[in-house]
Amino acid sequence: MAGSKPLGARRMESPKNTHQWVAGGLNMDSTMIVLGRFQPFHRGHAAMISAALKHLKANGSKNPLRICIGSSEAELSLENPWNAEEREQMIQTWLDSNHATEIGKTQIVQVPDLNDPPNYVRHAEQFHGEAGSIFTSDRGTADLYEDAGWEAIIMQHENRSNWQGWRVRATMQMMSTITDYEAVRAVLMESIPEEVVDFLIENDGLRRLAFMGHGGEPVG
Repeated sequence: MAGSKPLGARRMESPKNTHQWVAGGLNMDSTMIVLGRFQPFHRGHAAMISAALKHLKANGSKNPLRICIGSSEAELSLENPWNAEEREQMIQTWLDSNHATEIGKTQIVQVPDLNDPPNYVRHAEQFHGEAGSIFTSDRGTADLYEDAGWEAIIMQHENRSNWQGWRVRATMQMMSTITDYEAVRAVLMESIPEEVVDFLIENDGLRRLAFMGHGGEPVG
């Protein structure tokens, strides 16, 4: 867990997953969580986290918002271009720029996947803590958690169709071989926060998409 320690724009050292997942969730206090894969961290995620923090403040809660990185163990692929540590850096970079006064009110944890939906929540609780509330825009996720005794708060996304991860990644792959970075920034900033776009460009997190899904040949 590393929410209160700013990571800044730390250089991506390796595209491999090296994190050892520690099931420390059972020792955590229950709180509100936001769950996502963050492949990449886009404006939909940003809107959700901002709304969740606003909800906690409006309700006088002193508990932190726990941001949960799902599929933390996923091997790199076009569907999963960034490892869990890189995704954590994206989130922290955005938090540092947009919620600096609330850094102590957020935590980030990593949750490895379990291909068993009925038992997923009990598995995930080992990493993000037991029954609290989940802030989500996904009805299926809300149902899973409600069935496990959680409170689910549904957020309606006006731009949900444009902020789907697969659509954002497809756009990023198309832009991954373009060397006019101002043009790249202009396109990507429509769906990804500016700080995250700059972070990915500066830390070689965009270029790799050119070589994914095409037998190692760069996209044309």
